[in-house]
Amino acid sequence: MFKSLLIATAITTTLSAGSAFAAAHAPQAAIHMITTESGKYYSDAKGMTLYTFDKDEKGVSNCNDGCAVKWPPLMAPDNAEAAGDFSVVTRADGSKQWAYKGMPLYTWFKDEKRGDMTGDGVKGVWHVAKP
Repeated sequence: MFKSLLIATAITTTLSAGSAFAAAHAPQAAIHMITTESGKYYSDAKGMTLYTFDKDEKGVSNCNDGCAVKWPPLMAPDNAEAAGDFSVVTRADGSKQWAYKGMPLYTWFKDEKRGDMTGDGVKGVWHVAKP
């Protein structure tokens, strides 16, 4: 069973396991916190798992060109604003990307459906984004 925390245009409150969580303001993007029997992780609006890359630096994406084809960045609109643990980084090409605790967020081209985590541990440098 999936429970999600939606980070969307307006600040909302979601109840999960009897506790109230305030969602952070992230214009035009949806990031969900998914809860499963094995733990919590973040997904995009389509339910696809989000990942971080060890070769990135806080606030800097080092996954460009061919890397970004296999690991599509979670893009943010130009007017996106940081809130809570979520921030926006500017990529080398000038586009905006969502980040969690400063680390840019990506999906993985081999994940085919909601809940897939086939990118976790790839080359020892890609990891599921977890709270």
